[in-house]
Amino acid sequence: MSDATTTVPEADSDEILSGMAGEPPVSGEGRGFTIELTQDQKDIKDWVHGFAEGVVRPAAHEWDEREETPWPVIQEAAKIGLYSFEGLGQFWADETGLTLPIANEELFWGDAGIGMAIMGTSLAVAAIFGQGTPEQMGEWIPQCFGTPDDVKVAAFCASEPDAGSDVSAIRTTAKYDEAKDEWVINGQKAWATNGGIANVHVVIASVDRELGSRGHAAFVIPPGTPGCEQGAKVKKHGLRASHTADVHLDDCRVPGSCLLGGKEKLDERLARVREGKRSKSQAAMQTFEASRPVVGSQALGIARAAYEYALGYAKERRQFGRAIVENQSIAFTLADMKLEIDAARLLVWRAAWMGRTGKKFENAEGSMSKLKAGEVAVWATERAIQILGGNGYTREFPVERMHRDAKIYTIFEGTSEIQRLVISRAISGVHIQ
Repeated sequence: MSDATTTVPEADSDEILSGMAGEPPVSGEGRGFTIELTQDQKDIKDWVHGFAEGVVRPAAHEWDEREETPWPVIQEAAKIGLYSFEGLGQFWADETGLTLPIANEELFWGDAGIGMAIMGTSLAVAAIFGQGTPEQMGEWIPQCFGTPDDVKVAAFCASEPDAGSDVSAIRTTAKYDEAKDEWVINGQKAWATNGGIANVHVVIASVDRELGSRGHAAFVIPPGTPGCEQGAKVKKHGLRASHTADVHLDDCRVPGSCLLGGKEKLDERLARVREGKRSKSQAAMQTFEASRPVVGSQALGIARAAYEYALGYAKERRQFGRAIVENQSIAFTLADMKLEIDAARLLVWRAAWMGRTGKKFENAEGSMSKLKAGEVAVWATERAIQILGGNGYTREFPVERMHRDAKIYTIFEGTSEIQRLVISRAISGVHIQ
């Protein structure tokens, strides 16, 4: 599978969907945590790496400069099954939880901007299969990807101009029109990956503002729905090959069936909350918690790419008659880079395994993994620039782009400060402000 043109093994869509939607194994059952990969995991790792090396990396500089969605690269990924419902489903179906982060690390090793253009759809997919009914999954998840001949993307819309880390401040509303069995959605979303260009948008909206984040629900906006329009496209510091934009929702009407999980389930949850009972889930936070180890693995890919490039450069670059890697300061920096990357990967794999096998996150292990990997990526890419010196500061060398790409991993899907807040609350049992 190391050949970039190899396709994923064919699988029945209903079987994949069943595996994606299935409950995690009961704690203690299934394969125990191990860092020894199975042959299937190794094959997928090599396969994605081959695509990243042969297709993604050669195109990285061009699409970063163009700041456009790399549709030809996404189509190439679709042709081999990497960008597909079946491909993502097989990654997710791994009972150890490790295959999805492994695949993401390899893809983002190739380039983070293109990697996000390919994997950005998965956040909307995660929301659909995490909160949707089997019928909703079967209807909407395939539409998130399209076909190899007509690829589509999907967008998950949670953040707003005044509601980033504070998801309870979401102002987008969804009102139910009982006579027409429709939801009317109004508001503005910000920082939406694939926002406006997506075939399917998944939008988090408030159905009861008085309940804060416990009054949120997730809705699918079908393709071509009137009232759902792209706003301003964001000109970003990094991840430039990934489209990011505002999404405006102006009396956007969707059928009642577009409420993920269905109205009966929503009404039961809201009733529990109004009675003072705990809500089992919150629409935005449920999606974020499931995705944090995967996001961490993306940061790992960037960090590893920068480390490997800096190591190769240090072996070749000569100053004062010898390779600069022979200087202790350079060698020790590279050793620290390798150390931190490997340590972060262990946190990511542990959290991914815990999430997939139903282990309880006693100490916010998901947040730990994303926090560590994101900060290591920023630090390691900065060290790579330093090792390359003046060359590292130019766009002629890729570590400059890697550093720009890495920074967002301390910001989106929960800033480093928010992750520390989550961790500190978990370990102390105190509601720290």
